[in-house]
Amino acid sequence: MNRKVEICGVNTSKLPVLSNEEKNELLVKIKEGNIDARQEFINGNLRLVLSVIQRFSNRGENPDDLFQVGCIGLIKAIDNFDLSQNVQFSTYAVPMIIGELRRYLRDNNSIRVSRSIKDLAYKVLAVKDKYNKEQEKELSIDEVAKILNVEVDDVIMCLDAIQTPMSLQEPVYGEGTESIYLMDQVRDKKNNEDYWTENITMAEALKRLNAKEKNIMHKRFFEGRTQMEVADEIGISQAQVSRIEKNAIEHIKRIYK
Repeated sequence: MNRKVEICGVNTSKLPVLSNEEKNELLVKIKEGNIDARQEFINGNLRLVLSVIQRFSNRGENPDDLFQVGCIGLIKAIDNFDLSQNVQFSTYAVPMIIGELRRYLRDNNSIRVSRSIKDLAYKVLAVKDKYNKEQEKELSIDEVAKILNVEVDDVIMCLDAIQTPMSLQEPVYGEGTESIYLMDQVRDKKNNEDYWTENITMAEALKRLNAKEKNIMHKRFFEGRTQMEVADEIGISQAQVSRIEKNAIEHIKRIYK
């Protein structure tokens, strides 16, 4: 017997599930302006929203509020999804939903950030986003500061101020029942000698990767750089760094499977 768990008055145990074919058919109808297809598609992807908000369950927020915010992210993903791109809708939608949830948590953070800092942060993000779309390249902090005619330190401070604190227990990668948590990716400089065998294995695995994958993996896991730092250094977007990193990890896993 299904347990009745309600969020926003919705019995989550009875949410519909759409096949990939059904999703594709509905997406075509949505782009043609079919309102009924749009509503059916939203209802068929509410389980996706539920799966995403579970990542934020340790923030002490009301699940109903998170669900509503997640639905906004889902709707934005539907409106912006490009059918010509060879990518599944869920792959595109999950980051959109997460982004909407993080904006909500950031704006409702108990640690209040002044309006002027928030305004500057939004200007910085807008400039970076516009440049990334037009040039397909991430702006550096120095370049953003020049465009906005502000100090570099001010740009760094405002971006830091609007970041949502993350739990060390937050999953950053998962496959089946196995998950990698943020704490698994924290570098421990004091105990590097205890993990020399892992470093040897990683070094051997890197030899099997192409030049770009090898460069990114070395900077990420041997030098302890963030994805944003790597993106700025080699001149691509953080999303591209993330995609290349994931492909490299999958390649390494296939080698040692």
